[in-house]
Amino acid sequence: MNGLIMAAQLIMGLAILVTLHELGHFLAARAFGIKVEKFFLFFDAWGVKLFSVTKGETEYGIGWLPLGGYVKIAGMIDESLDTDQLSTEPQPWEFRAKPAWQRLIVMIAGVTMNVILGIVIFSFSLLHYKQDYLPVSEVNKGEGIYAYRLGQELGFKNGDKILAIDGKKFDRFDDVLSSRVMFGANVTIERNGQTMEISIPDNFYRTVSKTGRLNFIGTGYQQFHINTIADSAPARKAGIKEGDIIVGVGGNKVLDSDDLKNKIAAYCNQQVTLNIKRDSATMDIVCAVRADSTIGIGYLPEAIPNPNYKNTPFTLSSAFAFGSSDAMEALVSNVKGLRKIFTGEEKATDSVQGPIGIAQIYGGTWEWPKFWAITGLLSMVLAFMNILPIPALDGGHVIFLLIESITRKKFSDKFMERAQVVGMVLLLALMVFSIANDLWKHVIN
Repeated sequence: MNGLIMAAQLIMGLAILVTLHELGHFLAARAFGIKVEKFFLFFDAWGVKLFSVTKGETEYGIGWLPLGGYVKIAGMIDESLDTDQLSTEPQPWEFRAKPAWQRLIVMIAGVTMNVILGIVIFSFSLLHYKQDYLPVSEVNKGEGIYAYRLGQELGFKNGDKILAIDGKKFDRFDDVLSSRVMFGANVTIERNGQTMEISIPDNFYRTVSKTGRLNFIGTGYQQFHINTIADSAPARKAGIKEGDIIVGVGGNKVLDSDDLKNKIAAYCNQQVTLNIKRDSATMDIVCAVRADSTIGIGYLPEAIPNPNYKNTPFTLSSAFAFGSSDAMEALVSNVKGLRKIFTGEEKATDSVQGPIGIAQIYGGTWEWPKFWAITGLLSMVLAFMNILPIPALDGGHVIFLLIESITRKKFSDKFMERAQVVGMVLLLALMVFSIANDLWKHVIN
C-alpha cells in the first residue's frame, strides 16, 4: 500500500508540474499566433495514448509514459524530430517564421510557469499550513537562542542573539535554519553586549543532513514522537505505544535528543516517569530503565513553540514575500548543489534522484503539507534543470536564440536537428543513470 501511495504522489506531482510547464509554452505560442498541434501530459511513445481529444487545431491527450510531457509546436524541431514540415517554405503560423524575440518568449514561458507555480505553492503553504512564524525579535528580546550540539561545535552559546545573516537583517527566526545558512554563511550575533560573527562552513549541510536541523540551534523547546518500540522493551511493558509523544521527563521539559537520553540515563536501573501526550490527552507513565540506560524506543524530535514567545500570523502579503524568498532560495541551493557535483565536492550518485528516489521522498503516507512542500521544491528544480544550456532543453533553445539575436544569423534546420539529437542522447543517458542509481541505492543495497 505504501508503494502505491508513493507512486500516486509522484504521478500527481509530475502531472501538476508538467501540465503547468507545457501550458506556459502553449499560451505563449498561441499569443503569437503559432499553431500548436499537440498538448500531451506524459509521452505517447510509439503513438500509444491513454486519452486524446482534438479541439480546434490542437490534440489534447495523456500518454502512457509518465516521464514528462510536451507541446508540439508547428515549425519547431522538438522531441518528435518531425522534420517533414521543414521541407516547405515557412508558414506565418509556424514557430520558425516568427522573430527571434517571440520564439525566445515561447521557450522561456515553461520555466517561467514553474517559477510562478513554485512561488505560489510556497506562499500558500505558509498561509494555509504554517499560518504564523516566530520573529527573530521575539527571541532576541527574550531568552535568546538555545544552542544544540551542532551549534555549540560551531561556537554558538545559549542566550546568543542573532542579528544578521551575511550582514543582512532578517525577520523570521526560521531563516537561520535555511539552506542559505547550511551552504555557508557568516552569522552576526550579540553575546553579553558584544557583537561577533560565527562562520558556518560551506559543507555544513552535510552534517545537518545526517543529524537534522533540530540539532543546530532553536528556542529550547522540543517534543519527541515515538515511532518504534522493541518487542520486549521496558517501554512496551509500561504501556507506551507507537505514536505517543514525549513532552517531558519527571515533569521537566526536554531540550533536545541528547537531553532526553541524559534524563533517562539518570534513572539507570530505576523507574523513570515520562510525561506523554497521546491523542488529545496527557498522562504520566512510569517505565523501567535498563542497565544500558535505555528503555527500547526510537523517536523523531519536533520543534514546538516556545510559550514565552508570540508568533506573528502570516498575511497574504507576508506569506507571498516569504514564499518568494523560500522559492528563490530553493533555486539557489540547486545551483550550489550542481556546482559541488561538477567541482567534485559531491558525488553524483549521492545527489541525483530518479523517479524511485523522488517517490520515496514523497513517502508512503499522504500528508498534504509535505506533498505541497516537495512539489513546490520540484517545481523550482524543474525550472532550474530546464534552463540549463543543454540542447533539447528549453535552455539549449534559449542559448541558440540569444546567439541568433546577437549575430542576426539563424541556425540551419539541419544544425538544430543534430543539436536536438545530441541533447536527447544526453538526457536519456541521465535518465538511465538516475534510474540505475535509484535501483542501486534503494533495491540492491
